[in-house]
Amino acid sequence: MPGTGIWFLNTLVHVRAAHTDGNDGLFILEHRSPFGDSPPQHIHHTEDEALIILEGELRVQVANDSSRHRPGAVLLGLKGIPHTYRVESSAGARFITVTAHGNFERFVRAVGRQAEREDLPPLLDPPSPAAIEQLGALARTFGIELVGPPLR
Repeated sequence: MPGTGIWFLNTLVHVRAAHTDGNDGLFILEHRSPFGDSPPQHIHHTEDEALIILEGELRVQVANDSSRHRPGAVLLGLKGIPHTYRVESSAGARFITVTAHGNFERFVRAVGRQAEREDLPPLLDPPSPAAIEQLGALARTFGIELVGPPLR
């Protein structure tokens, strides 16, 4: 993979297309996540989110419905609907995320940092309530609302 990735929470991401690269504002992100990785349940208020699983297995929760998906699955998270995922495969997972308009891209760049190496970052400790509030406040500036805990 050319270039250095971004450590975003417990994941390694590579921006494959920035929202400014084309005319329609598409953002394509390749994500590597460790076993058990799960972001807080959240809502994108300004953009739909497509997820394409390349490796591993994800348990996905959309609203109150939970399902498991393997490589080849293509999932569409509609804006305004709460969702999250959890990596269920012991070797982790790799997937593509596609959004439009740039809010999710700007959030990833604001929260993430340049990866020190082309590998997953050191696992973060569970965040404190203050850290969750800070992440939620930052997310809101990008049209994303944290509405629940990660999947366990």
